[in-house]
Amino acid sequence: MIRRLILSIWIPLSLLAGILIQPAAAQADDAPLVVVLTADGPVTPALREYLARGIRTAERRGAEMLVFQLNTPGGSVDTMTNMMEDILASPVPVIVYVSPRGGMAASAGTIITLAGHASAMAPNTTIGAASPISSEGEDLDSTSETKVKNVMRAAVRSLAARRGPEAIALAEDTIENAVAVSASEALEIGLVDFIASDLNDLLWQLDGFTVYLQETELTLHTRTAVLVEVEMSFIEQILLMLTDPNIVFLLISVGVQAILIEISSPGGWLSGFIGVICLGLAAYGLGVLPVNWFGILFLLVSFVLFILDIKAPTHGGLTAAGVGTLIAGALVLFNSPATPSFQRVSVPLVIVTSLLTGAMFFGILMLALRAQRAPARMGEESLPGRRGIAKSEIRAHGSVQVGGELWSAQLAEGQEPIAAGERVEVVRVEGLRLIVRKAS
Repeated sequence: MIRRLILSIWIPLSLLAGILIQPAAAQADDAPLVVVLTADGPVTPALREYLARGIRTAERRGAEMLVFQLNTPGGSVDTMTNMMEDILASPVPVIVYVSPRGGMAASAGTIITLAGHASAMAPNTTIGAASPISSEGEDLDSTSETKVKNVMRAAVRSLAARRGPEAIALAEDTIENAVAVSASEALEIGLVDFIASDLNDLLWQLDGFTVYLQETELTLHTRTAVLVEVEMSFIEQILLMLTDPNIVFLLISVGVQAILIEISSPGGWLSGFIGVICLGLAAYGLGVLPVNWFGILFLLVSFVLFILDIKAPTHGGLTAAGVGTLIAGALVLFNSPATPSFQRVSVPLVIVTSLLTGAMFFGILMLALRAQRAPARMGEESLPGRRGIAKSEIRAHGSVQVGGELWSAQLAEGQEPIAAGERVEVVRVEGLRLIVRKAS
């Protein structure tokens, strides 16, 4: 009876729950999907690959749009151009959102932001200062500067065309005069479309907004959108890390030292393998960073000085010169006057690393000098004072084993006979015979 009562209550409740839950589930399935990427760092090939992968993911999953959260001090003009092309060719709307609070879309980030099908900024963020520099981190000469700036200005005029003359003028000014503006100033002039405090606020404001996707109008429906974060892959994170000048300098220092260890002590493979890997990774970073290649010459000279001080000891003089040259080389390589601050190597790191490198080579030098001054450890000169074992009883003559070799032995004057198996000490060598006594 009780069982029937429970069933009579349970079955209607189950059917009612199914009716109520089913629309909600259907609504969740029908909710638009928004893919979110988060880029925090300089504009590098790794960041470009991350964006391209995010666009492919959004297209494959049928996303309503892609939000590219950007916080960058700038970077390579070539990579910026590639990212701009990826955004403009995207089959999914790309919304560039400068965040978090306090973040920036500086230099190359400015043009990437303008390339978005819509753009937004978090409060207290900045955009601008897009004047180009050379790949060596230096100001361009007048001819090159004019060419590059004209190309970039033409690009931003095209990107900001729908935003009005004031926005176009400001966009060109960020390139010509390195002007930067706040989020509220950018919104007021029309350089960006929204100021959003967070992603949810951005989705709320974008709902019903019309974008132009490859010359086709598309109205966004984002109020009930489901956010899907796409993180950077491990390889992308490694490649992004290799664009840090501090990491590149450490890789160069470790790699060269490991190679020198392998050369000085051939036969092992570990140090040589580590050296090749470190230098290979450093080469990638040097190919991306704006560096002054003249600094490489200083680095090579510094390590040559270290080696010469070991081969022809000068009591540390060449090692000290090598430390100074290594510091100068690193600063010339990475810290050219026009190199942006975020792409400069840390001076304290360079000094400490150079001093440690010099200390290591100085230690090797001291070991070499000590080895030169040490008494001979081979031949007859090395036998006096060494100990061995009597292989037979020694009264006047007998045999002993010293250093793994069997010798004829003779008792030293005034010594008591030595039984077989007892410890002996070599007094001197006479021809092919050892003069021994009982070891104390």
